[in-house]
Amino acid sequence: MTPKSGRTPSLKSRAVALLSRREHSRQELLRKLQPHSEMPGDIEAVLDELERAGWQSDARFAQGLVQRKAHKQGAARILDELRQHGIPAEQMVELREALRGSELPRACEVWQRRFGGELPQAPADYARQARFLAGRGFSHDVVKKILAGGCPSDS
Repeated sequence: MTPKSGRTPSLKSRAVALLSRREHSRQELLRKLQPHSEMPGDIEAVLDELERAGWQSDARFAQGLVQRKAHKQGAARILDELRQHGIPAEQMVELREALRGSELPRACEVWQRRFGGELPQAPADYARQARFLAGRGFSHDVVKKILAGGCPSDS
């Protein structure tokens, strides 16, 4: 990644290169730029500048992550991933409500894809299907509803 002139890329050029590939949260960029900075304040200044210019946005990053993950994961798992990326709780309020409002149909789709719409007949099947849905981050109430026949049939 070193230019032919022998100079190393600046923090800003490194950050722009990362952002040109995909959206990054502020915390993620901070972590990736730390090995290339001698002064911790330099990174914050670059990130502030990129945010002001509209190159970096935690809200845009969060929205993109939700759009990529919502079709296969529940609200709990998506929100946990957003927290791991350093998205502040106040920015997640709207996303949380939207995810929870659409959780049943999304969970039904995931369940039908995995189990073909076959309700569990034995306790072991019930437990297996419940673990699968819970592992995907769907709420306990949604899992119970689905396994009690709460998904609309595709007939």
